[in-house]
Amino acid sequence: MKLAVVDIGSNAIRLQVTSVTYYQEKTTFKKVEYVRFPLRLGKDVFLHQKICDPNRKKFIKLMHAFNLLIELYEVDDYLVCATSAMREAANGREIVEEVEKTFGFTINIIDGDREADIINIALRNYIDHKTYLHIDVGGGSTELNIYKNEEKIASHSFKLGSVRTLDGQVSSQVWDTMTEFIRKHLGKKESITCIGTGGNINKIFELSKPSKKKRFLDMSKINEVLAHLESFSYEERINVLNLNPDRADVIIPAAKIYLAAMNAAQSKRMIVPDVGLKDGLISILYEKNKEKVQPRHP
Repeated sequence: MKLAVVDIGSNAIRLQVTSVTYYQEKTTFKKVEYVRFPLRLGKDVFLHQKICDPNRKKFIKLMHAFNLLIELYEVDDYLVCATSAMREAANGREIVEEVEKTFGFTINIIDGDREADIINIALRNYIDHKTYLHIDVGGGSTELNIYKNEEKIASHSFKLGSVRTLDGQVSSQVWDTMTEFIRKHLGKKESITCIGTGGNINKIFELSKPSKKKRFLDMSKINEVLAHLESFSYEERINVLNLNPDRADVIIPAAKIYLAAMNAAQSKRMIVPDVGLKDGLISILYEKNKEKVQPRHP
């Protein structure tokens, strides 16, 4: 069985096709295709409240290309979700309807709470009885989730993202509200471990040159990577550090959001599991279609 998911973010759009097999009572997931296209919808939306015509045309072409890839891979089921940029765009639903009418390609615009819930599905293997603050920084929003004893006790989506911050669209009040939310739900004496998801924290982890297989980052290491990044110009981050152009500018504001949340939680350590919205979407599709893979027992 093949499953496909598309994550329409504010800074980039991702397609993943996954093959699911069942053999000797074991289910195996294998990524057979992954495409990340750097279409920054958030820049339009956060400044002008709509997706401009050039990016609208690019987006429709990209959805057509993804739809063709899904057909060529003979995918059994697919799920497409759009987050903050599309849900805030005045013409977002109009564009979604145009794509469905033209190609029969269905796009779901999800709110921040649903986005957080889907990402949390992918985090199930990382949550135990301890207290965790999950921080997911996207281009347009940051989702925070607090866990105690394996249960989510609080969740909130903030209009605080790497692209939005880069464009100066975030007031100090939003930062203060995020800090207040964290302090309200976490005890001062508790030992908090953070969990960081999103493309920027994964790149920060990579730049930290980890020597161990475990995916942990200390706050001091994040600060060290941030200082290193800030010592280069935008052009140098592209040509010397070999960052993609659409990563080279947003990685610095993203790092500052992660650090602000960690400071508010008085946490010194972060797990970086390299999972995100697309992984949660794959899990949802699998649960919906698993009878096509696993044989029924009499």
